[in-house]
Amino acid sequence: MVAQGFTVDLNKPLVFQVGHLGEAYEEWVHQPIVTKEGPRFFHSDFWEFLTLTRWWVIPVIWLPVACWCISKSVSMGLSLTEIVPLMALGIFIWTFIEYTLHRFLFHIKTKSYWGNTAHYLLHGCHHKHPMDHLRLVFPPAATAVLCFPFWNLVKLFATPSTTPALFGGGMLGYVMYDITHYYLHHAQPTRAVTKNLKKYHLNHHFRIQDKGFGITSSLWDIVFGTLPTTKAPKREQ
Repeated sequence: MVAQGFTVDLNKPLVFQVGHLGEAYEEWVHQPIVTKEGPRFFHSDFWEFLTLTRWWVIPVIWLPVACWCISKSVSMGLSLTEIVPLMALGIFIWTFIEYTLHRFLFHIKTKSYWGNTAHYLLHGCHHKHPMDHLRLVFPPAATAVLCFPFWNLVKLFATPSTTPALFGGGMLGYVMYDITHYYLHHAQPTRAVTKNLKKYHLNHHFRIQDKGFGITSSLWDIVFGTLPTTKAPKREQ
């Protein structure tokens, strides 16, 4: 694969190659290679390990964290009728975060060496190798780092007793998002709802990559006008 005189060697670690593509990176990264096994990212086995995550690791690590957060609000005196709406609100807020991050951060356009490199690590690798089953969910180490600013953000708008339940609901939303994302890429849905959701997401990967940013639903795509449009068939005269 050649761009601006630079050839990306898929048989060598990719992360520190893609930055050399410059302005051609945007086109290159949106030409998917469909294989279940992904490329190597780093020469270092340690850094390579940190990029690989099996889907089941997400609920194993983060569901207990979500439950612990919710239990903290319970221990502070909140009742079930108060906890449930807070959890639902947290999940709802997560869907907006999911859409916003995907649209404005994950699909940011880059052309500098370090911009391309950072984007490839963040999301570009997923578009280049959309079926890479070990790089589909977010690595726990990165999620743990992001938890701190999100926790502090929630604290700005919530009371001490409601913050844990609201954050826990958001964490539940995140777990549902990552599991749904893996499911849409690797499962074979049998129900209409999940079939349509899979078609909707794969359409984002292989047809219209600047539309359809929702993963768990198309709600915010509808609200903000980024819903992919399907051309109506021409009527015969």
